[in-house]
Amino acid sequence: MTCRELYLQARQRLQQAGVDSPGVDAALLAERFLGLDRRGLALHGEEEAPSPKAQAFLAALRERENRRPLQYILGEWEFMGLSLTLGEGVLVPREDTVVLVETLAKGLEETASPKGLDLCAGTGAVALGLAALVPGLAAHCVEVSQKALPYLEENLKRYGKGQVTAFPGDVLSRETVGAFAPESLDFLASNPPYIATEEIPALAPEVRNEPALALDGGKDGLVFYRAIAELWLPLVRPGGIVGVEIGESQGCQVAELFRQGGLQDVTITQDWSGLDRVVSGRKA
Repeated sequence: MTCRELYLQARQRLQQAGVDSPGVDAALLAERFLGLDRRGLALHGEEEAPSPKAQAFLAALRERENRRPLQYILGEWEFMGLSLTLGEGVLVPREDTVVLVETLAKGLEETASPKGLDLCAGTGAVALGLAALVPGLAAHCVEVSQKALPYLEENLKRYGKGQVTAFPGDVLSRETVGAFAPESLDFLASNPPYIATEEIPALAPEVRNEPALALDGGKDGLVFYRAIAELWLPLVRPGGIVGVEIGESQGCQVAELFRQGGLQDVTITQDWSGLDRVVSGRKA
C-alpha cells in the first residue's frame, strides 16, 4: 500500500469514527509513523510504505478510531513552541491555556526574576511557557498525580533550565501549602480541574480518556478555586499577580472568590473564541 493510500484510508476511517478533524489527524499520524509531512506526502505519496512503518501507522489509526487522544498516540504535543512529552495520566495542553500564560507574562513585565508556583501543573506547560517569555523566572510545579509526574519531570529536564522544578504535592492539602512561606511569591498560576462532576460523562470521548483527576472540579467545578483563594493566596506578596484558567461560565464566581481572598483589579480575560478563559488579579 502506498503512503497516500494509507493517508486517505486513515482520513476516511477517522471521519466515519466521528473524529472532529480527520484530515488533520491523519496527516499528523502520517508524519509521526510514516515520516512524511504534507509536503512529503505530495512528493512521495505514491511510494510503497515500508511494512514496519505501515503496520505502526495502522496500529495507531486503530487507536485513534477508538478515540484515544491523538496527543497520547503521538507521545508529544507542541505548546508555545515547546514539544512536551505526554501520555495517559496527564492533561493534554490546549491552545486556550496560552491566554493564561500571556496574561501572567504581561503582569510580570516589571518584576525582576519573578518566583512563583504552577499549581496542578500536569505537563508543566504553564510554568514552561512563562519561563520562555519572562527572563529569570523561577517556578515550582506542584502536581499530585504519580502518573503525571514522570511526564512533568521529563519536560522540566528538557526545558526548565534548572529554574523550573517539580514539587510533588496536593493543592488541596494544607501540608503542601505549608512547604512555602507566606508572602514569598511573585506569582501564582494554575489550570486546575474545573469541570463539574456531573458534566464529565457528556464530554467528548477523547476528553473522557484524559485523567479524571485533572478534570473533576467537584460538584460545582469550583473546589480548586476555593482552595486557591483560601490556602494559596496568602503565599503571594502584596502586588504579586495571580492567574487561573476557568471554564467559560465560571468567570464571575471565580472573580468573586478571589476578591474575597484579597485580590484587587480582578479581571476576566477571554480566549480567541470570545469565551471567558482566565481570571487574574493582584494581591492587595
